Amino acid sequence: MPSHGSLTKAGKVRSQTPKIPPKPKKGLPPRRRNKRNYLRRIVYASAQAASQTAEA
Repeated sequence: MPSHGSLTKAGKVRSQTPKIPPKPKKGLPPRRRNKRNYLRRIVYASAQAASQTAEA
């Protein structure tokens, strides 16, 4: 199975690219994240399910 280009040159550009340190990630504090997930999963989902059963 022929390949395009030789395998000895694989990864050439990536190895030449300067390494940039990653930016620090700013996530929500756990208590806020847990509350948001709880609201999204349980409160809003159950309210939406209740409104769908009321329509039918």
